[in-house]
Amino acid sequence: MAEPKLSEVEYIKANSDYLRGTLAKSLENPLTGALFPEDTHLIKFHGAYQQTDRDLDSERKAQKLEPLYSLMIRIRVPGGVATPAQWLRMDKLADQYGNGTLKLTTRQAVQLHGIRKRHLKATIQGFNEVFLDSLAGCGDVNRNVMCSPNPNESRVHEAVYQVSKAISDTFTPHTTAYYEVFMDGQSVDKSQPIQTQKSATGTDEEPVYGKTYLPRKFKIALAVPPYNDTDIFANDIGLIAIEQNGELLGFNVAAGGGLGMTFGMPETFPRLADILGFVPASEVLLVCEAIITTQRDHGNRENRKFSRLKYTVERMGLDAFKAEVEQRAGIRFAEPLPYRFTHSGDPLGWVQTHDGHYNLGLFIEGGRIQDNPGFPLKTTLKTLALVHDGDFRLTGNQNLVIGNISPQKRPIVEAILDKYGILEATYRQTALRQNSIACVALNTCTLAFAEAERYLPSLIDKIDTIVRAYRLEQTAINIRMTGCPNGCGRPYLGEIAFIGRSPGYYNMYLGAAHNGERLNKLYKEMLDEAGILREIEPVLADFARNRQHAETFGDFVIRQGYVKATTHGTNFHD
Repeated sequence: MAEPKLSEVEYIKANSDYLRGTLAKSLENPLTGALFPEDTHLIKFHGAYQQTDRDLDSERKAQKLEPLYSLMIRIRVPGGVATPAQWLRMDKLADQYGNGTLKLTTRQAVQLHGIRKRHLKATIQGFNEVFLDSLAGCGDVNRNVMCSPNPNESRVHEAVYQVSKAISDTFTPHTTAYYEVFMDGQSVDKSQPIQTQKSATGTDEEPVYGKTYLPRKFKIALAVPPYNDTDIFANDIGLIAIEQNGELLGFNVAAGGGLGMTFGMPETFPRLADILGFVPASEVLLVCEAIITTQRDHGNRENRKFSRLKYTVERMGLDAFKAEVEQRAGIRFAEPLPYRFTHSGDPLGWVQTHDGHYNLGLFIEGGRIQDNPGFPLKTTLKTLALVHDGDFRLTGNQNLVIGNISPQKRPIVEAILDKYGILEATYRQTALRQNSIACVALNTCTLAFAEAERYLPSLIDKIDTIVRAYRLEQTAINIRMTGCPNGCGRPYLGEIAFIGRSPGYYNMYLGAAHNGERLNKLYKEMLDEAGILREIEPVLADFARNRQHAETFGDFVIRQGYVKATTHGTNFHD
């Protein structure tokens, strides 16, 4: 039987000596701002992507200069919870080595943009000193583990957060390459989830991943009903917390979610995870490992467009996949236990917790932390971090929670926010804007066809005029924009979504469930801004006049026949 043909990346991983490759030489090469081609794949496992400033490509080419290369580095924040000291360090590194901004991602991580190759080591060492890392921020491994970002809301939330940290620790790669290439012998605190042990033979071992790791990226998220604020069905593994008498009983386990697709290839599609069943909390790590190793052994390593777990589940069949997971884990799934998700957004403003402390949810447009004229957000958060005695919590919707604020510190926090007008800016936005997500797209993403983060705010300005005209400003509608169809901003879970086709033109999708339990469907293709506004106004007007009590926008457009309901990824294109 002939050996299967593997993708180029599989050969690169196999020959990389557990993700070392020639990264050390790439970083030392002074003749270019770029890495060697094979190392651009390996650097992802260490949390970075090589990018160029696409706004300057033509100008630099005319000047016979190479593109302006830089690295985006993704700092893992398991469960989304960071200390004030960690926030201050990320803020400092953004100014010292990056473009002066922080990007909050839809996976509760922090991205630094504009890092030059010569500064990469210093940046990584800088956040390592406050016990953060970027190992497995990207690449064909389990990435940052998401969790409902309110561990002090109840004992259940705290228990779920601890499970998320255990999952993150367990499935962090064991390779010592990260330590050797980037740390230059710096000590690693034992509290960090960075492995520095080698096998008895003196070589690296990956007991879960193996020498070639996974076929593609892998994502795990946990949520505590009724909030699906981590969009768990979009993940390879989604864990729905089930409580009993105020304690964590276990999880309904879902598997097979993933949102990427390719234009012109209907055999690629977004897919939501299927629920396999219930397991007690004590069995969660076993089940996660069984799902990961099933994907490791059965996933497609020939064509990366079909390498996510969702295609493995489709190819094996759900029943066979479930049986394989049970056999590997040595467990049997029980029937799923009842739960209910109401929405996938974030509570904004002040919320008092069960222990008498306060959480403050802030809307962060596009997840971008920066100072703008009249709105010094980055400076404000830095000032808060200097006095805050709680934590900073990144949400799955690119927002930020100033968490665990003591009653004594609340007046100080309020005074700082009032001084800079930050909290008032959260309150004055329409609910549509408060429920918006945008990926980075242009100018740095190499895959983007169109704008997203830089354009969506001005588009919402115009849609807000329509929203206010029909008195919908307090009606939450999930709206999402991405520069390509790869799904980084979870566009297929937007009740309204725009996916870039070319500069200035977007496909419009409608009809996702407000609680994240149904995908949307294509409504109109290749719309410019005028076309978007022309198409969306009559739908919003109809919604304002004819919606039923408590009916969400996504449900309404299906009931009214604007689009058909997507019941499974395989009929997404129908």
